[in-house]
Amino acid sequence: MTTDTPARLLQLLSLLQTPREWPGGELADRLGVSRRTVRRDIDRLRELGYPVQATLGSDGGYRLVAGKAMPPLVLDDEEAVAIAVGLRAGAGHALEGVDEASVRALAKLEQVLPARLRHRVSTLQAATTPLTSGDGASIAPETLTVIASTVAGQERLRFAYRTKDGTESRRLTEPYRLVSTGRRWYLVAYDLDRDDWRTFRVDRVEDPFATGARFTPRELPTGSAAEYLRRSIQLRPDAYEYELDVTFEAPTEFVTTRLPTWLGTPVANPGAAGTDGGSGCRLRGTTNHPVEWVAMRLATLGCEFSVQGPPELVQCVRELGGRLSRSAGAKGVTAAAGTAGAG
Repeated sequence: MTTDTPARLLQLLSLLQTPREWPGGELADRLGVSRRTVRRDIDRLRELGYPVQATLGSDGGYRLVAGKAMPPLVLDDEEAVAIAVGLRAGAGHALEGVDEASVRALAKLEQVLPARLRHRVSTLQAATTPLTSGDGASIAPETLTVIASTVAGQERLRFAYRTKDGTESRRLTEPYRLVSTGRRWYLVAYDLDRDDWRTFRVDRVEDPFATGARFTPRELPTGSAAEYLRRSIQLRPDAYEYELDVTFEAPTEFVTTRLPTWLGTPVANPGAAGTDGGSGCRLRGTTNHPVEWVAMRLATLGCEFSVQGPPELVQCVRELGGRLSRSAGAKGVTAAAGTAGAG
């Protein structure tokens, strides 16, 4: 019998979070208390904001239902490890759909994980290799969680940073937001030493350290961290924005599920025949990602395609096709994945 009321409430909440209806008698047996005590405990949970629904009758019972707000969850050891491993895998590779909110959730979870569970999470992750698309650089989850914690806590962050040309420096910042582009994570922050806003690629950040010094967030010039990052990338000397124009001999649904959404969304193109006899699709959009990377992504889609522009991408696909053909011992220079031509 659980005599400690808080401990009993947590045990009751853990049972109710299982997606089923619990008869009052079964809950009483599980907790080692009377049905009357169960009813009182249910009322306490409701007062704390947990939407517990009761059904009447001999087969009636209790179940937790969706409410207006998200109350705290109670996870057992296996559930906590599974969630932490999943969030770590996604955050480390900046997978699409895993944004700053997911990293904040990981930071909160790892903060309260017991040492034995934290060790299990690290051991499991070290023993597994996720099948990812290989886009962008992987990042240690600890780096992301430290940064996310300082963003949420409005705490100054110090770290070592390596620029594109290899120059290393130490930065003291007021972190504003983490932004994922689908390939990479970026930190938008106010650089105190340079007295200006800056963006940092998180895969180039080392030894992040939360200083403990609090700050009042400054007003970002663009209002949106994502918009500030977009403008920052466009203003870089090595940034080059160009128009994509690619046709695919495959249905729109096929290409959409294999192409990163930030490259654009293909639309049906009746003029391009699909491999199954149906219509193909066409992709038109603007990007500033390296043409070499875009060529590799197109070559791994698993369907025939034709690049109409820009000329730099046409040439890159042609050269890639030649290298692949020569590597396979073929005499031709036509890319196995598609063709390149000036439209």
